Amino acid sequence: MAEADLVVVANRLPVDRIEDETGQPAWRRSPGGLVTALEQVMHKVDGAWVGWAGKPGLDVEPFDFDGTHLVPIQLSAEELEDYYEGFANGTIWPLYHDVIATPVYKRRWWDAYVRVNRRFAEAAAEVASEGGFVWVQDYQLQLVPQMLRELRPDVIIGYFHHIPFPAYGLYAQLPWRRQVVEGLLGADVIGFQRVADAGNFQRSVRRILRYATRSDTITIPQPDGTARTAIAKAYPISIDAQSFIELAQDPAIRARAKEIREQLGNPSKVLLGVDRLDYTKGIRHRLKAFGELLQDGRVQVGDVTLVQVASPSRPGVEAYQELRDEIELTVGRINGDYDTIHHTAIRYLHQGFPREEMVALYLAADVMLVTALRDGMNLVAKEYVAVHSDNRGVLMLSEFAGAADELSSALLVNPHDIDGMKEAIMRAIEMPPAEQSRRMRSMRRRVLENDVERWGRRFLADLETYRERRR
Repeated sequence: MAEADLVVVANRLPVDRIEDETGQPAWRRSPGGLVTALEQVMHKVDGAWVGWAGKPGLDVEPFDFDGTHLVPIQLSAEELEDYYEGFANGTIWPLYHDVIATPVYKRRWWDAYVRVNRRFAEAAAEVASEGGFVWVQDYQLQLVPQMLRELRPDVIIGYFHHIPFPAYGLYAQLPWRRQVVEGLLGADVIGFQRVADAGNFQRSVRRILRYATRSDTITIPQPDGTARTAIAKAYPISIDAQSFIELAQDPAIRARAKEIREQLGNPSKVLLGVDRLDYTKGIRHRLKAFGELLQDGRVQVGDVTLVQVASPSRPGVEAYQELRDEIELTVGRINGDYDTIHHTAIRYLHQGFPREEMVALYLAADVMLVTALRDGMNLVAKEYVAVHSDNRGVLMLSEFAGAADELSSALLVNPHDIDGMKEAIMRAIEMPPAEQSRRMRSMRRRVLENDVERWGRRFLADLETYRERRR
C-alpha cells in the first residue's frame, strides 16, 4: 500500500489509455484543464491520484506515472451511464448551471452516485498517509468528503467545486439536497470559484441543516456534543500563465498564427470562440448576434470572420446531439446566406486541438468571444489574455462566467441580451489600440499575479492551517 502526503481524488485519472508503436497498451498525459491545473502542485509532493481509468470495465492495478502514484477506479458501463451521464451530468450539471436545461431526478442514478462515490472514498482512504491531505475535485464526487471522514478521521480533507453552486431556490429542487450538503461538509476546506458560489452554499447549509455560519466559517455540531469548523470560500482557479507566454513567443507558433489569418483570407478582424460543445456556453446566442450583424450590414464577409471551435462533448447524450445539430444548422444557414467564393462568414470546427494550435488561434484573433450563459470560471478567457504580451486584442466576456470577477477590464456582456451583444461586438471590432492596450494590460497583470500555482498554494495553505490546529 502506497502512502501519499497528498491524494487528489477526481473523476478521471490524469492520463489516457492508448496503444504505443508496438500495439501494446500505454498511457499518456491527458490534455484536460484539471490536469494542467494540478500537475505543478503534484510534482512538488509525494502524491497520489485516484480516478477512473477512462474505459468501462477496465481493471488496472495502481501504477506510477511521471512521479505520481495513480490509483485507477473501475466503473462498469452501467455505472458510467447512471453515475456519470445520469446523476452527474443529467441532474447536477443542469441544476447547478441555473436550470438552463431541465434536470432529471432518478433514484437509480442517485443510488449509483452513492455507490461510486463510496468506491472513490475507499480508494483514497487506502493510499493517504497518516494525517495527510486529500483533495477531492468537483461535482461528480460531492459525497466523498464525508465518506472519507468516516473512514479516515485523521486526514485533512479539501474539496474544490469547479462549476457554479446554485442559489438556494434552485438547489432546493434536489431530492437529495441534505445528503449532498452533508457530503461536502465532510471537508475541512470547501473551495468555490466565486464569492457568490460560496455564499450560495452557505445559505443552503443554513436553510437545510440550520448550522451557524460566520464569514467563511461553518460550525458543524458533532455527535459527542462538540463542534468542528469548516471553511467555505472562493479560490478562483487560474492557468499556468508562464507556459502560455512561452508558447506565444515560439517563432513557429507565431508563424502559424499568421498562416491562420492568411487561410481565412486576411480579414480585417478575426473573432474567435473556443468552447466545449455545451448548452451552458452560449454558442447559439453568439451565432445569433453575429448573424444579425451580417443581416444588418454592420459587418461584411471578408472584413470580419468568426472562427468557432466547439470541441466534442458527451456525444452519447441526446441533449448534446440536438445542440450540435442546431448549431451546425445555424452555421450552415448563415454561411449559405453570406459566404462569397473567397470568404466564409463562420469557420466552424467541431474538434479539439493541441495547445500549440490553440495559442496560434489566440494570437490570430483580434476579438475573443466568451459568452457563457453560466460558467464556473472559463480558463479560455485567461489563456487569451496571457498570450497577448503586445497588449493588443479585445476580450468580450459574459458577466455570468467566474472570470468576470477578476477580468473586469474586459467588455462585459449579458449573453441573453442579443442587442447588447451586437453593440459589444461592434465596439470590440472598432476599439482603438490605446483602449485595447489599457484594458489588456490590466487583465494580464491579474492573470500573471494569480496563476494556477498561487491557486494551489492558497488552497493547500488553508489545509495546512487545519493540520496545525489538530496537532
